[in-house]
Amino acid sequence: MNISKSIKLFEEAQKYIPGGVNSPVRAFKSVGGNPLFIESGNGSKIYDVDGNEYIEYIGSWGPHLFGHNPPFIKNALVEMLEKGTSFGAPTELEIEMAKLIINLVPSIEMVRMVNSGTEATMSAVRAARGYTGRDKFIKFEGCYHGHADYFLIKAGSGALTFGVPTSPGVTKGNAKDTLNADYNDIESIKNLVAENKGEIAAVIIEPIAGNMGVVKVSDEFIKELRSICDEEGIVLIFDEVMTGFRVARGGAQEVLGVKPDLTTFGKIIGGGLPVGAFGGKREIMQKIAPVGPVYQAGTLSGNPLAMSAGYAALKHIKDNPGVYDTLEKNSSYLEKGFKSNLEKLGKNYAMNRVGSMQCMFFTEEKVNDFKAAVKSDTELYGKYFHEMLNRGIYLAPAQFEAVFVSTAHSTDDLDKTIKAHYESLAAII
Repeated sequence: MNISKSIKLFEEAQKYIPGGVNSPVRAFKSVGGNPLFIESGNGSKIYDVDGNEYIEYIGSWGPHLFGHNPPFIKNALVEMLEKGTSFGAPTELEIEMAKLIINLVPSIEMVRMVNSGTEATMSAVRAARGYTGRDKFIKFEGCYHGHADYFLIKAGSGALTFGVPTSPGVTKGNAKDTLNADYNDIESIKNLVAENKGEIAAVIIEPIAGNMGVVKVSDEFIKELRSICDEEGIVLIFDEVMTGFRVARGGAQEVLGVKPDLTTFGKIIGGGLPVGAFGGKREIMQKIAPVGPVYQAGTLSGNPLAMSAGYAALKHIKDNPGVYDTLEKNSSYLEKGFKSNLEKLGKNYAMNRVGSMQCMFFTEEKVNDFKAAVKSDTELYGKYFHEMLNRGIYLAPAQFEAVFVSTAHSTDDLDKTIKAHYESLAAII
Protein backbone atom coordinates (compact mmCIF):
# COMPACT_ATOMS: atom_id res chain seq x y z
CA MET A 1 0.00 0.00 0.00
CA ASN A 2 1.54 3.27 -1.13
CA ILE A 3 0.91 6.25 1.19
CA SER A 4 3.75 8.50 0.04
CA LYS A 5 1.53 11.52 -0.56
CA SER A 6 -0.03 11.19 2.92
CA ILE A 7 3.44 11.06 4.46
CA LYS A 8 4.49 14.25 2.65
CA LEU A 9 1.30 16.04 3.62
CA PHE A 10 1.73 15.06 7.27
CA GLU A 11 5.30 16.37 7.28
CA GLU A 12 4.05 19.66 5.85
CA ALA A 13 1.04 19.86 8.19
CA GLN A 14 3.26 19.62 11.28
CA LYS A 15 4.92 22.90 10.29
CA TYR A 16 1.66 24.82 10.52
CA ILE A 17 -0.77 22.83 12.72
CA PRO A 18 0.08 21.51 16.24
CA GLY A 19 0.96 17.84 15.71
CA GLY A 20 -0.17 18.18 12.12
CA VAL A 21 -3.82 17.56 13.02
CA ASN A 22 -6.85 19.49 14.25
CA SER A 23 -7.97 16.78 16.69
CA PRO A 24 -5.40 14.63 18.54
CA VAL A 25 -6.65 11.09 17.78
CA ARG A 26 -6.16 11.69 14.04
CA ALA A 27 -2.37 11.73 14.49
CA PHE A 28 -2.21 7.89 14.91
CA LYS A 29 -0.17 8.29 18.13
CA SER A 30 -2.13 5.49 19.83
CA VAL A 31 -1.38 3.01 17.06
CA GLY A 32 1.86 4.33 15.56
CA GLY A 33 2.58 5.03 11.94
CA ASN A 34 1.52 7.83 9.65
CA PRO A 35 -2.04 9.21 9.46
CA LEU A 36 -3.78 8.96 6.12
CA PHE A 37 -5.04 12.10 4.41
CA ILE A 38 -8.49 11.50 2.99
CA GLU A 39 -9.60 12.89 -0.34
CA SER A 40 -13.19 11.66 -0.62
CA GLY A 41 -15.84 9.33 0.70
CA ASN A 42 -18.86 7.59 -0.76
CA GLY A 43 -21.18 5.12 0.91
CA SER A 44 -19.15 2.69 3.03
CA LYS A 45 -15.82 3.66 1.44
CA ILE A 46 -13.22 6.38 1.82
CA TYR A 47 -10.31 7.15 -0.50
CA ASP A 48 -6.96 8.60 0.55
CA VAL A 49 -4.84 11.07 -1.40
CA ASP A 50 -2.73 8.18 -2.77
CA GLY A 51 -5.82 6.56 -4.31
CA ASN A 52 -6.21 3.72 -1.78
CA GLU A 53 -9.75 2.52 -1.05
CA TYR A 54 -10.92 1.48 2.43
CA ILE A 55 -14.11 0.02 3.87
CA GLU A 56 -14.53 2.48 6.70
CA TYR A 57 -16.00 2.15 10.22
CA ILE A 58 -15.36 5.57 11.76
CA GLY A 59 -18.11 7.43 9.90
CA SER A 60 -16.57 10.79 10.89
CA TRP A 61 -16.67 9.48 14.49
CA GLY A 62 -20.36 8.65 14.39
CA PRO A 63 -22.35 11.13 12.26
CA HIS A 64 -22.51 9.07 9.05
CA LEU A 65 -25.38 6.76 9.94
CA PHE A 66 -26.14 6.39 6.21
CA GLY A 67 -22.55 6.25 4.98
CA HIS A 68 -20.58 9.01 3.30
CA ASN A 69 -22.25 11.61 1.11
CA PRO A 70 -25.82 10.23 0.94
CA PRO A 71 -27.77 11.92 -1.88
CA PHE A 72 -30.64 13.20 0.31
CA ILE A 73 -28.21 15.11 2.58
CA LYS A 74 -26.13 16.37 -0.33
CA ASN A 75 -29.26 17.62 -2.10
CA ALA A 76 -30.43 19.44 1.05
CA LEU A 77 -27.06 21.20 1.29
CA VAL A 78 -27.03 22.21 -2.37
CA GLU A 79 -30.53 23.66 -2.03
CA MET A 80 -29.52 25.69 1.04
CA LEU A 81 -26.28 26.88 -0.57
CA GLU A 82 -28.38 28.62 -3.21
CA LYS A 83 -30.03 30.66 -0.45
CA GLY A 84 -27.01 31.42 1.72
CA THR A 85 -24.57 29.98 4.24
CA SER A 86 -25.23 31.98 7.41
CA PHE A 87 -27.48 34.83 8.50
CA GLY A 88 -26.98 35.33 12.25
CA ALA A 89 -30.77 35.65 12.46
CA PRO A 90 -33.60 33.16 13.05
CA THR A 91 -34.75 30.87 10.24
CA GLU A 92 -37.88 28.76 9.91
CA LEU A 93 -35.68 25.68 9.53
CA GLU A 94 -34.49 26.04 13.14
CA ILE A 95 -38.10 25.69 14.32
CA GLU A 96 -38.67 22.63 12.13
CA MET A 97 -35.44 21.08 13.41
CA ALA A 98 -36.42 21.67 17.05
CA LYS A 99 -39.89 20.21 16.46
CA LEU A 100 -38.41 17.13 14.82
CA ILE A 101 -35.97 16.47 17.70
CA ILE A 102 -38.81 16.91 20.22
CA ASN A 103 -40.99 14.53 18.19
CA LEU A 104 -38.32 11.82 18.05
CA VAL A 105 -37.07 12.01 21.67
CA PRO A 106 -39.89 11.98 24.26
CA SER A 107 -37.83 13.52 27.10
CA ILE A 108 -37.17 16.71 25.10
CA GLU A 109 -39.65 19.58 25.61
CA MET A 110 -37.39 22.41 24.45
CA VAL A 111 -34.03 22.39 22.66
CA ARG A 112 -31.23 24.90 22.00
CA MET A 113 -28.90 24.43 19.03
CA VAL A 114 -25.16 24.98 19.49
CA ASN A 115 -22.04 24.28 17.43
CA SER A 116 -20.36 21.24 18.98
CA GLY A 117 -20.77 18.42 21.45
CA THR A 118 -18.40 20.15 23.88
CA GLU A 119 -20.53 23.30 23.75
CA ALA A 120 -23.67 21.23 24.34
CA THR A 121 -22.35 19.43 27.44
CA MET A 122 -20.77 22.58 28.86
CA SER A 123 -24.06 24.46 28.42
CA ALA A 124 -26.15 21.63 29.89
CA VAL A 125 -24.08 21.61 33.10
CA ARG A 126 -24.34 25.41 33.30
CA ALA A 127 -28.12 25.19 32.86
CA ALA A 128 -28.32 22.60 35.65
CA ARG A 129 -26.27 24.79 37.96
CA GLY A 130 -28.41 27.83 37.17
CA TYR A 131 -31.61 25.87 37.70
CA THR A 132 -30.59 24.31 41.03
CA GLY A 133 -28.42 27.10 42.42
CA ARG A 134 -25.75 24.51 43.23
CA ASP A 135 -22.12 24.34 42.05
CA LYS A 136 -20.90 20.73 42.13
CA PHE A 137 -21.58 18.02 39.59
CA ILE A 138 -20.73 14.33 39.18
CA LYS A 139 -19.15 12.73 36.15
CA PHE A 140 -17.86 9.20 35.60
CA GLU A 141 -14.37 7.87 35.00
CA GLY A 142 -14.11 6.77 31.37
CA CYS A 143 -16.89 9.02 30.05
CA TYR A 144 -15.86 11.83 27.71
CA HIS A 145 -17.91 15.01 27.53
CA GLY A 146 -15.66 17.18 25.42
CA HIS A 147 -12.78 19.44 26.40
CA ALA A 148 -14.41 22.11 28.59
CA ASP A 149 -12.18 22.74 31.62
CA TYR A 150 -14.36 21.09 34.24
CA PHE A 151 -14.64 17.87 32.23
CA LEU A 152 -10.85 17.38 32.00
CA ILE A 153 -10.68 16.17 35.58
CA LYS A 154 -9.65 12.75 36.84
CA ALA A 155 -10.45 11.11 40.17
CA GLY A 156 -8.26 11.93 43.15
CA SER A 157 -6.38 9.43 45.26
CA GLY A 158 -9.29 8.48 47.53
CA ALA A 159 -12.79 7.32 46.78
CA LEU A 160 -14.37 10.57 47.95
CA THR A 161 -11.69 13.08 46.99
CA PHE A 162 -12.22 15.94 44.60
CA GLY A 163 -10.84 15.59 41.11
CA VAL A 164 -7.51 16.84 39.85
CA PRO A 165 -6.82 18.44 36.44
CA THR A 166 -5.69 16.13 33.64
CA SER A 167 -4.45 18.90 31.33
CA PRO A 168 -2.22 21.94 31.80
CA GLY A 169 -4.40 25.03 31.58
CA VAL A 170 -7.13 23.48 33.72
CA THR A 171 -7.06 25.02 37.18
CA LYS A 172 -7.58 23.49 40.60
CA GLY A 173 -10.49 25.90 40.91
CA ASN A 174 -12.20 24.11 38.03
CA ALA A 175 -11.49 20.77 39.64
CA LYS A 176 -12.91 21.54 43.07
CA ASP A 177 -16.53 21.34 41.94
CA THR A 178 -16.09 18.20 39.84
CA LEU A 179 -16.79 14.88 41.58
CA ASN A 180 -15.79 11.58 39.97
CA ALA A 181 -17.81 8.39 40.27
CA ASP A 182 -17.20 4.85 39.02
CA TYR A 183 -19.23 3.76 36.00
CA ASN A 184 -21.86 1.11 36.80
CA ASP A 185 -21.11 1.42 40.56
CA ILE A 186 -24.13 2.89 42.36
CA GLU A 187 -22.33 2.85 45.72
CA SER A 188 -19.84 5.40 44.42
CA ILE A 189 -22.79 7.69 43.63
CA LYS A 190 -24.43 7.16 47.01
CA ASN A 191 -21.16 8.00 48.77
CA LEU A 192 -20.60 11.19 46.78
CA VAL A 193 -24.18 12.35 47.34
CA ALA A 194 -23.92 11.67 51.08
CA GLU A 195 -20.62 13.54 51.36
CA ASN A 196 -21.93 16.54 49.38
CA LYS A 197 -25.53 16.73 50.57
CA GLY A 198 -27.53 19.49 48.91
CA GLU A 199 -24.50 20.72 46.91
CA ILE A 200 -24.76 18.67 43.69
CA ALA A 201 -26.43 20.33 40.71
CA ALA A 202 -26.10 17.54 38.15
CA VAL A 203 -24.93 14.07 37.24
CA ILE A 204 -23.72 13.78 33.65
CA ILE A 205 -23.21 10.37 32.09
CA GLU A 206 -22.77 8.65 28.75
CA PRO A 207 -25.51 6.02 29.24
CA ILE A 208 -23.73 4.04 26.56
CA ALA A 209 -20.11 5.07 26.74
CA GLY A 210 -18.19 5.33 23.49
CA ASN A 211 -14.85 6.68 24.62
CA MET A 212 -13.61 3.81 26.81
CA GLY A 213 -14.72 1.50 24.09
CA VAL A 214 -18.44 0.70 23.98
CA VAL A 215 -19.75 0.13 27.51
CA LYS A 216 -23.43 0.20 28.47
CA VAL A 217 -24.81 1.03 31.90
CA SER A 218 -26.69 -1.79 33.58
CA ASP A 219 -30.47 -1.45 33.78
CA GLU A 220 -30.39 -1.65 37.57
CA PHE A 221 -27.68 1.03 37.84
CA ILE A 222 -29.36 3.61 35.61
CA LYS A 223 -32.78 3.16 37.23
CA GLU A 224 -31.31 3.61 40.70
CA LEU A 225 -29.35 6.63 39.51
CA ARG A 226 -32.59 8.14 38.19
CA SER A 227 -34.22 7.56 41.59
CA ILE A 228 -31.34 9.14 43.52
CA CYS A 229 -31.43 12.23 41.30
CA ASP A 230 -35.19 12.55 41.84
CA GLU A 231 -34.84 12.22 45.62
CA GLU A 232 -31.97 14.71 45.86
CA GLY A 233 -33.21 17.31 43.35
CA ILE A 234 -30.22 16.61 41.08
CA VAL A 235 -30.49 17.19 37.32
CA LEU A 236 -29.71 13.98 35.41
CA ILE A 237 -27.95 14.72 32.11
CA PHE A 238 -27.54 12.09 29.41
CA ASP A 239 -24.65 12.82 27.06
CA GLU A 240 -26.03 11.43 23.80
CA VAL A 241 -23.70 13.29 21.47
CA MET A 242 -22.59 9.90 20.18
CA THR A 243 -25.63 7.69 20.88
CA GLY A 244 -28.40 10.11 19.94
CA PHE A 245 -30.21 8.66 16.88
CA ARG A 246 -27.33 6.16 16.55
CA VAL A 247 -28.31 3.25 18.84
CA ALA A 248 -32.06 3.79 18.36
CA ARG A 249 -34.48 6.38 17.02
CA GLY A 250 -34.88 7.79 20.54
CA GLY A 251 -31.23 7.22 21.47
CA ALA A 252 -29.84 5.45 24.51
CA GLN A 253 -32.77 6.61 26.65
CA GLU A 254 -35.09 4.59 24.42
CA VAL A 255 -32.86 1.52 24.76
CA LEU A 256 -32.70 1.91 28.55
CA GLY A 257 -36.26 3.02 29.18
CA VAL A 258 -35.10 5.90 31.40
CA LYS A 259 -35.75 9.60 30.79
CA PRO A 260 -33.08 12.15 31.76
CA ASP A 261 -33.83 15.76 32.69
CA LEU A 262 -31.46 17.11 30.03
CA THR A 263 -29.88 15.51 26.97
CA THR A 264 -26.97 16.63 24.81
CA PHE A 265 -26.76 15.85 21.10
CA GLY A 266 -24.28 16.19 18.25
CA LYS A 267 -22.93 14.22 15.30
CA ILE A 268 -25.99 12.71 13.53
CA ILE A 269 -28.16 15.82 14.11
CA GLY A 270 -25.76 17.73 11.83
CA GLY A 271 -25.75 15.20 9.01
CA GLY A 272 -21.94 15.38 8.97
CA LEU A 273 -21.63 19.14 9.57
CA PRO A 274 -20.42 20.69 12.87
CA VAL A 275 -23.34 20.87 15.30
CA GLY A 276 -24.51 20.28 18.85
CA ALA A 277 -27.69 20.71 20.89
CA PHE A 278 -28.97 20.39 24.42
CA GLY A 279 -32.56 20.08 25.54
CA GLY A 280 -34.95 18.62 28.05
CA LYS A 281 -37.51 19.73 30.58
CA ARG A 282 -39.18 23.03 29.78
CA GLU A 283 -38.73 24.36 33.33
CA ILE A 284 -34.96 23.93 33.07
CA MET A 285 -34.60 25.14 29.48
CA GLN A 286 -36.55 28.32 30.25
CA LYS A 287 -33.67 29.33 32.53
CA ILE A 288 -31.61 29.90 29.36
CA ALA A 289 -31.15 33.46 28.00
CA PRO A 290 -32.93 35.42 26.66
CA VAL A 291 -35.96 34.18 28.61
CA GLY A 292 -33.91 33.26 31.69
CA PRO A 293 -30.72 34.33 33.49
CA VAL A 294 -28.37 31.50 32.38
CA TYR A 295 -26.29 32.92 29.54
CA GLN A 296 -25.52 30.91 26.43
CA ALA A 297 -24.92 32.20 22.91
CA GLY A 298 -23.28 31.32 19.60
CA THR A 299 -22.72 33.29 16.40
CA LEU A 300 -23.21 30.24 14.17
CA SER A 301 -25.72 28.35 16.36
CA GLY A 302 -28.52 27.03 14.15
CA ASN A 303 -26.36 27.57 11.07
CA PRO A 304 -28.60 26.99 8.03
CA LEU A 305 -26.21 24.55 6.35
CA ALA A 306 -25.93 22.41 9.48
CA MET A 307 -29.69 22.63 10.03
CA SER A 308 -30.47 21.60 6.45
CA ALA A 309 -28.17 18.57 6.61
CA GLY A 310 -29.34 17.62 10.10
CA TYR A 311 -33.00 18.03 9.24
CA ALA A 312 -32.52 15.82 6.17
CA ALA A 313 -30.90 13.14 8.34
CA LEU A 314 -33.60 13.20 11.04
CA LYS A 315 -36.45 13.41 8.53
CA HIS A 316 -35.00 10.33 6.80
CA ILE A 317 -35.01 8.53 10.15
CA LYS A 318 -38.59 9.54 10.86
CA ASP A 319 -39.85 8.57 7.40
CA ASN A 320 -37.90 5.29 7.23
CA PRO A 321 -38.39 3.30 10.46
CA GLY A 322 -36.62 0.34 8.85
CA VAL A 323 -33.29 2.18 9.18
CA TYR A 324 -32.66 0.60 12.58
CA ASP A 325 -33.59 -2.88 11.34
CA THR A 326 -30.90 -2.50 8.67
CA LEU A 327 -28.38 -1.23 11.20
CA GLU A 328 -29.13 -4.09 13.59
CA LYS A 329 -28.87 -6.64 10.79
CA ASN A 330 -25.49 -5.29 9.63
CA SER A 331 -24.09 -4.85 13.13
CA SER A 332 -25.11 -8.25 14.45
CA TYR A 333 -23.73 -9.89 11.29
CA LEU A 334 -20.35 -8.24 11.89
CA GLU A 335 -20.37 -9.11 15.59
CA LYS A 336 -21.18 -12.78 14.91
CA GLY A 337 -18.40 -12.96 12.33
CA PHE A 338 -15.87 -11.49 14.76
CA LYS A 339 -16.95 -13.82 17.57
CA SER A 340 -16.68 -16.82 15.26
CA ASN A 341 -13.14 -15.77 14.34
CA LEU A 342 -12.16 -15.44 17.99
CA GLU A 343 -13.53 -18.91 18.70
CA LYS A 344 -11.53 -20.39 15.82
CA LEU A 345 -8.39 -18.67 17.11
CA GLY A 346 -8.94 -19.80 20.69
CA LYS A 347 -9.34 -16.26 22.03
CA ASN A 348 -12.08 -14.86 24.24
CA TYR A 349 -11.55 -11.14 23.80
CA ALA A 350 -14.35 -9.03 25.25
CA MET A 351 -16.81 -7.74 22.68
CA ASN A 352 -19.47 -5.16 23.52
CA ARG A 353 -22.19 -4.02 21.14
CA VAL A 354 -25.25 -1.80 21.42
CA GLY A 355 -27.04 -1.30 18.11
CA SER A 356 -24.65 0.00 15.46
CA MET A 357 -21.84 0.70 17.95
CA GLN A 358 -19.42 -2.07 18.93
CA CYS A 359 -15.93 -2.62 20.24
CA MET A 360 -13.50 -5.51 20.61
CA PHE A 361 -11.19 -5.18 23.61
CA PHE A 362 -7.83 -6.94 23.72
CA THR A 363 -8.59 -8.37 27.13
CA GLU A 364 -10.44 -11.53 28.10
CA GLU A 365 -11.98 -9.85 31.13
CA LYS A 366 -15.58 -8.70 30.82
CA VAL A 367 -15.65 -4.92 30.30
CA ASN A 368 -18.33 -3.09 32.28
CA ASP A 369 -16.36 -0.08 33.49
CA PHE A 370 -13.25 2.03 32.96
CA LYS A 371 -10.99 -0.08 35.18
CA ALA A 372 -11.70 -3.18 33.09
CA ALA A 373 -11.45 -1.30 29.78
CA VAL A 374 -7.93 -0.03 30.44
CA LYS A 375 -6.69 -3.60 30.91
CA SER A 376 -6.97 -3.97 27.14
CA ASP A 377 -3.63 -4.49 25.38
CA THR A 378 -3.28 -1.23 23.43
CA GLU A 379 0.01 -2.27 21.85
CA LEU A 380 -1.65 -5.35 20.39
CA TYR A 381 -4.54 -3.19 19.18
CA GLY A 382 -2.02 -1.01 17.32
CA LYS A 383 -0.69 -4.06 15.48
CA TYR A 384 -4.23 -5.22 14.73
CA PHE A 385 -5.18 -1.76 13.42
CA HIS A 386 -2.34 -1.72 10.90
CA GLU A 387 -3.00 -5.31 9.79
CA MET A 388 -6.62 -4.33 9.11
CA LEU A 389 -5.57 -1.13 7.37
CA ASN A 390 -3.21 -3.08 5.10
CA ARG A 391 -6.21 -5.22 4.14
CA GLY A 392 -8.31 -2.19 3.23
CA ILE A 393 -10.29 -1.84 6.47
CA TYR A 394 -10.18 1.55 8.19
CA LEU A 395 -10.94 1.39 11.92
CA ALA A 396 -10.52 4.00 14.65
CA PRO A 397 -6.80 4.62 15.31
CA ALA A 398 -7.30 4.01 19.04
CA GLN A 399 -8.44 1.02 21.10
CA PHE A 400 -10.99 2.93 23.17
CA GLU A 401 -13.27 4.00 20.34
CA ALA A 402 -16.31 2.47 18.70
CA VAL A 403 -16.75 0.68 15.41
CA PHE A 404 -19.65 2.50 13.73
CA VAL A 405 -21.71 0.47 11.27
CA SER A 406 -23.88 2.29 8.71
CA THR A 407 -26.80 1.42 6.46
CA ALA A 408 -24.34 1.73 3.55
CA HIS A 409 -22.27 -1.29 4.59
CA SER A 410 -23.13 -4.15 2.28
CA THR A 411 -22.91 -7.86 3.04
CA ASP A 412 -19.86 -7.95 0.77
CA ASP A 413 -18.26 -5.16 2.86
CA LEU A 414 -18.98 -7.05 6.06
CA ASP A 415 -17.69 -10.37 4.69
CA LYS A 416 -14.44 -8.70 3.59
CA THR A 417 -14.13 -7.13 7.04
CA ILE A 418 -14.71 -10.44 8.82
CA LYS A 419 -12.10 -12.13 6.61
CA ALA A 420 -9.60 -9.34 7.27
CA HIS A 421 -10.33 -9.57 11.00
CA TYR A 422 -9.46 -13.26 11.07
CA GLU A 423 -6.29 -12.79 9.01
CA SER A 424 -5.17 -9.80 11.06
CA LEU A 425 -5.61 -11.55 14.39
CA ALA A 426 -3.93 -14.68 13.08
CA ALA A 427 -0.95 -12.55 12.02
CA ILE A 428 -0.42 -10.92 15.43
CA ILE A 429 -1.33 -13.66 17.90
